[in-house]
Amino acid sequence: MWIRRSFAVVALCCFQFAGSLAWASPQHTSPESTILVLGDSLSAEYGLRRGSGWVSVIEQRLSEQNPTYQIHNSSISGDTTSGGLSRLPAALEQYQPGIVIIELGANDALRGLSLSMTEKNLADMIELSQQANARVLLLGMQIPPNYGRKYTEQFQNLYPMLAERHNTQLTPFLLDGIAADRSRFQADGIHPNEEAQSVLAENVWEQLAPMLQAHGK
Repeated sequence: MWIRRSFAVVALCCFQFAGSLAWASPQHTSPESTILVLGDSLSAEYGLRRGSGWVSVIEQRLSEQNPTYQIHNSSISGDTTSGGLSRLPAALEQYQPGIVIIELGANDALRGLSLSMTEKNLADMIELSQQANARVLLLGMQIPPNYGRKYTEQFQNLYPMLAERHNTQLTPFLLDGIAADRSRFQADGIHPNEEAQSVLAENVWEQLAPMLQAHGK
């Protein structure tokens, strides 16, 4: 249940922290075993120790359970779907991923951008990834009710609609399990803290793990 406070998940990233994190294990892998993460501050370790974000948690799990996989984090705090779309072609060419994880859209809502534009940008990113022979995992987001019931519902429904239309995997809500718990957030009340990262990682892993197993067959 979403809560009535200005926990603006959409405010992920008015901070415009213009740095991207890109790391990977040193092990050599085939393109099919490469995972690309394209996101905003929720994925870029905003306010966290380097290597403590949910992407790093998954990277560690991969090294233990699926060592043939390599992950590249191309997330930038403050990014929108337009920014992600503009960056994606170069990232696809550079990393040639077998799986693309897209975690974007919340900042679009924060800035009052139209849902139709957000939908188109996300759809274009999905299609570009699929055209590059990558499977897509879309990470869903939600916004608080003070944005208006209609807009809130339309935004929430955007992700499952796109996932069904484009036959992608979906994590319904990245912050599931922590959104209503203030103790799981940094002092800004916006960004999940270090202790919450394992929950985010588990939310993603639930859908990612079957994708890894399917590739291994």
